[in-house]
Amino acid sequence: MAEQIEIEVAYAAPEKQKILVLAVAQDTTVRQAVVASGMDQEFPGLDLANAPVGIFGKKVAKPDAQVVKPGDRIEIYRPLLIDPKQARANRAAKKAKDESQ
Repeated sequence: MAEQIEIEVAYAAPEKQKILVLAVAQDTTVRQAVVASGMDQEFPGLDLANAPVGIFGKKVAKPDAQVVKPGDRIEIYRPLLIDPKQARANRAAKKAKDESQ
């Protein structure tokens, strides 16, 4: 039996946040840990098999290959509602409009 390590899995929706502490096998991948968290039970509609994830704020490029380490906090990211570049452009346009009035 593989040795167990402790990790955390976190997800935040606008109205609710949750951090779960899990014990997983040492050879568990990031994606396997996310799916094992069952976070989709707490947040219906959350697609754990495809959601972008990170560890301590740094995006994981290959979550199906990267193995977790003891103490890792895996974060499940929500999709962006608007492209950040477009959001900045919208704010700049609004500011310019407000200043011209």
